[in-house]
Amino acid sequence: MINRVNLYKIFRDQFDAHFNQPFLISTGGSHCSYGDIDRLSACFAATLKKLDVDAGDRVVVQVNKSPDAVALYLACLRIGAVYVPLNTAYTAAEMFYFLGDAAPALFVCGPDSVVQLSGVAMQAGVPVTLTLGHSQDGSFADKAQKLLPLDELTDRDPNDVAAMLYTSGTTGRSKGAMLTLNNLASNAVTLHQYWGFRPGDVLLHALPIFHVHGLFVALHCAMLNASSIIFLPKFDAVEVRKLLPDATVMMGVPTFYTRLLDCEDFGREQCKHVRLFVSGSAPLTEQTFAEFEQRTGQKILERYGMTETNMITSNPLEGERVAGTVGYALPGIQVRVADETGKPLPPNTVGSVELKGPNVFTGYWQMPEKTKQEFHGDGFFMTGDLGTLAEDGRLSLVGRSKDLIISGGYNIYPKEIEAIIDEVSGVVESAVIGIPHSDFGESVIAIVVPGKDNPASVASIVKATESQLARFKQPRRVVMVDELPRNTMGKVQKNILRDQYT
Repeated sequence: MINRVNLYKIFRDQFDAHFNQPFLISTGGSHCSYGDIDRLSACFAATLKKLDVDAGDRVVVQVNKSPDAVALYLACLRIGAVYVPLNTAYTAAEMFYFLGDAAPALFVCGPDSVVQLSGVAMQAGVPVTLTLGHSQDGSFADKAQKLLPLDELTDRDPNDVAAMLYTSGTTGRSKGAMLTLNNLASNAVTLHQYWGFRPGDVLLHALPIFHVHGLFVALHCAMLNASSIIFLPKFDAVEVRKLLPDATVMMGVPTFYTRLLDCEDFGREQCKHVRLFVSGSAPLTEQTFAEFEQRTGQKILERYGMTETNMITSNPLEGERVAGTVGYALPGIQVRVADETGKPLPPNTVGSVELKGPNVFTGYWQMPEKTKQEFHGDGFFMTGDLGTLAEDGRLSLVGRSKDLIISGGYNIYPKEIEAIIDEVSGVVESAVIGIPHSDFGESVIAIVVPGKDNPASVASIVKATESQLARFKQPRRVVMVDELPRNTMGKVQKNILRDQYT
């Protein structure tokens, strides 16, 4: 018989003896203790139940990073609701799709966006929309202040869904990746041990909390360790440089490290108390790795993961961290590089990166056929990435089979942008590519074939993308061409475009 569990209890069992210790330390020195977050999340849990949110119901959240936002996530864990965080940069048009697809029992947005989004939520059929701000302001917090804390925790099956994160696909339609209690718990425990978290560790947190890296990897490791977190609203190189001496661990995307290196006075002095720098969500260049080591004396630990799987591999805490590689499979996870049939390839041969383990998601929300397509018959999940495995099992990524662009740590799928551009009057077709960018890793470029009669202008294309896409997805440059390069099968050869415009 499978034991029933509550993910919040797993975390609270670790910090229960540290209720008076600071948990989230905000800029300016104010902090929220572990006891504070326990009480606040209990009040928020009572609010959810008062709103008839039950175990298994989706709660869609698009709010700015704050202690209240963390408390809302933990409140969902308390009652067994499915937490669905969304990027705060998403436009109203994008939000309409997410709300319609997720069919949540509750939508929570920021006070500054409720006027625009309440109507969108109503059109999408969402029964209740409330607001949540930075310091217990907004209609959700107002309701919570009138209720007694709900201390009871709802136990769930380990295979029940705890969170759903949207990830785009090559078709342009976003997919809700369903992550179970066991997915999240197993990965958290593994990372906490693998990265050697110890008493007294302080985490510097400048990541957003609407994706796996900032929400699960960072927060879960800290809670399992009862660590204090320097909780920044966003990454700012000046602020991070000032606060690093108070931290022992920092997790970031490659852009964090390139921007720190842009500061002339950044070096060993600011980093002397930090024992671990982690990088993920996008490839870390060998140049950044080498320069960071030269300036600080520390080797960044690069790891590899994705929305559907949490973390998959990591360079070792103790042992050689090799630039340009993402390390070894985490304990309990099987990684292989295979051909199109799933047959493992010899060492150092490029193939499809595939894996199996307790970290792998249960499937895409309401997309059983798409879910089936992503798995081999033996249960291995196909990541869509291309890589090689060394003889000792070290994984190196060499490309992406689905033309994914990663800019500033965010996943961008060209098809979604191309679909919008192709709808602009006077556009024949388009191809969106990512080219190397020293700061963001990759930059989005749109190559457009205009019509001969009444051709579209660059301004009209920019206007269309600005109104329908989050800023990080918008092309940084639009190039007009007479035609796109194609192979004999008629497929656009994006590799040629990347070579040409790089």
